[in-house]
Amino acid sequence: MEKTSSVDALLDLRGLRCPLPVLKTAKRLGELSPGDTLVVLADDPLAGLDIPHFCRERSHALLSVEEQDGHRRFTIRRGD
Repeated sequence: MEKTSSVDALLDLRGLRCPLPVLKTAKRLGELSPGDTLVVLADDPLAGLDIPHFCRERSHALLSVEEQDGHRRFTIRRGD
């Protein structure tokens, strides 16, 4: 069964600069099970490019990107 409504992990990367947000996102996703959902908070402008690109390259589903109070909230479902 595919998980879509719950969050399995939250990763607050605000204050970190490229390339740390995408590297830490990759590491945390690797610790989750396929289908788990990770929410990433990041305020690095390059994260808006790096995280979606990473998700496409690694077959993770980027469910949403929201702008919130000076940072972005990425919701990612881990692929297989």
